[in-house]
Formats: sequence, structure tokens, C-alpha cells
Amino acid sequence: MPPRTHAIRIDRSKPLREEPHTGHNRWHPDIPPVLRVDPGDTVILETRDALDGVITPDMTVADFHRVDLNLVHPLTGPVFVNGAQPGDLLEVHIVDIAPQPFAFTTIAPGFGFLREYFPTPFLVKWTIDGTSAVSPDLPGVRIPAAPFMGVMGLAPSRELRARMAAREDELLRRGGAVFPPEPQGAVPASEPIASEALRTIPPRETGGNFDIKQLTAGTTLLLPVDVPGALFSAGDSHFAQGDGESCGTAVEMGATLTVRFGIRQGVAAQRQIRRPQYERNGYFTDPRFAVPQRFFATTGMPITREGRNESEDLTLAAKDALLNMIEHLVAERGYSREQAYALTSVAVDLRVSELVDVPNLVISAFLPLDIFV
Repeated sequence: MPPRTHAIRIDRSKPLREEPHTGHNRWHPDIPPVLRVDPGDTVILETRDALDGVITPDMTVADFHRVDLNLVHPLTGPVFVNGAQPGDLLEVHIVDIAPQPFAFTTIAPGFGFLREYFPTPFLVKWTIDGTSAVSPDLPGVRIPAAPFMGVMGLAPSRELRARMAAREDELLRRGGAVFPPEPQGAVPASEPIASEALRTIPPRETGGNFDIKQLTAGTTLLLPVDVPGALFSAGDSHFAQGDGESCGTAVEMGATLTVRFGIRQGVAAQRQIRRPQYERNGYFTDPRFAVPQRFFATTGMPITREGRNESEDLTLAAKDALLNMIEHLVAERGYSREQAYALTSVAVDLRVSELVDVPNLVISAFLPLDIFV
């Protein structure tokens, strides 16, 4: 049979809870598939934004109480891929990602990499013209298109879901930053799925919310299969993002994703592949921004603002680099601290410069200068 084209359509005026037959916002192996396809088929998935349409063009920061993190992330799917079995590697060939015209970036209190430094909400509303995004909330900036999906993943098996839940609960009890299972806002709302299913905030072995900006059209994502049919879902599309997504959001939008599936039978089991992988030939975006000719960079080291030195702490070094970049943007470009933080999230790339010069490892933060107009 020749390859076919399938589609999952949504009503973008409705939140996921009003169209539960189109998707879900938790990971669980018992969520039934929306669609069944063969390897080689093309699948079109219309997707909602990460906050399920709560942010609108007329919204202000005063309306921020409407943001409910229990609704993150509305995903379209699952798609059952005929022939996919546990131990296989699912090929997800990303064919196209078509943006919607409205997008946003938010600073949400209590969320984001620098959450202890930014306790008040902030909102940037973007207009997308297909090639770039602009906003009066971040004047003087034009963000070039590099759309990708923040979330693409497969369902875990019952056994893997239980192990994931147990280890995250143990981490939570040790004081780690964890979003445990939460039935409020869950889709599906039926039990026991609502209370058992894993949140979509973190990535895991079978994929999920890894926010890898190199997953643009032309890249192939490779996911270890853990259940028959793989059960692929996607959502949380981004028009553009800096490596790190520091404030917790990129240029967030709804989009239409087109993918084509393939199966590498038994490869995940044979090679003990336990994490997502990806590959492509060629630049993942315009090389002027993938490898910018013009940039300004700050560095960070594991030294606190108070001058305390820690050893080999990449997290602290990354925070230091970002805070130094924010201070630069405030001093040199005249932005508020919130504007600067949002700009780092959508355009600044964090890179590991060195890991061996103990105790002070170095993170660099790269700001491409061609975004300024």
C-alpha cells in the first residue's frame, strides 16, 4: 500500500478539555490513540500553545491569575504507529512546522531558571509574519524564524511509568524541583489515569519536553519505543528560542506539525539506547543565527553574587552568565530587567565553554547582534 497522509485537526478557539478526543496533557500508557498509521505515512498534527490558549492578544499582566500550570502542555495525539514494538527506535522525520500568527513569552513567578531573582510576572506578546517575530513589549528586536516543537514524545510502559514516578517522588522528598502527578486540570480526566499520569514538564527516556531548538524541519528525532505502537504525541511549539530557554518560555505559539515515521527494529534494545537522539544534514536554521558572525558574550563561573566559590557547579555558572548578560542588556540597551530576562530566553544561547579548569567551570552566554533593528 502506498504511503498515505493523515491529519488530527483541532478547533483553536477551544481548550483541550473541550476536545479531549484530540489529545492529552499527561503521559500514561492507557491513553487511547487518536490515529493509527503505517511507517512511511505522513501525519499532520495541529497543536495548541503550551498554556492551552490562556494567553490572548488582549491579555495583560493583570490577568496573569488565569495562567494555570496544571494545563501544561496540551499535546496532540497519541498516534499509534503500526509495527512499532518495545526495543525499537522510532524515527520521527520532521517535515514541516507552520506557525500561527500570535505568540507570547512569559515570566511566571516561581518558574524559570532565575526564578529567585524574578518574583513578578511579565508578558511579551509577539506578532509573527512567517519570517520573524516582533513585539512592542521588546522594542528594537526582530527574532528570526526557527520553529520547532518543544514536546515530542512517546508513552512509557506501565512499568517505566511506575519507575519514573517513584524516582521523581524520591527526588521531591529530597527537596528537588518536581511537578508530581496532579489530577486537577488533567486530560484525560478519568481515573486512574488522571491521578497516575506523569506531568509533561520534564523530558524523560521516551522524549517529552526537551525544548531542543535544533529539532527544526529536516531533523530526524530518534525515540526509544516502550509500548506497542509507540504512541507518539507532540505540542508546545516554539517560533524561536535561545539554548537554555532561561525564563521558562520561548516564543510560544500554536502550530501545525507535519511528520513522517520510520522504525529501526530492535535497535534501542540492541544498543541499549535509553535516551532520545537526533540527526540531520545541514544547518538547522539560518547560519547567521546558528553560528552568528556578530555577537556579544558574557561568561559565568560557579561564584555566587556574594562572592562564595563553589566547585564544578554548572548550574551556578549558567546563572552567573545569564545574570551578567541581563546586566549588559539593561546597561547597554536600556531594557528593564524583565525585558532583558525574556530576551535571553528567546535569543541567547548558553554554551559550555570548559569543564576541566576546576573549580571554576565556564558557561558562555551568546547574544546574536543581528536581532537588533
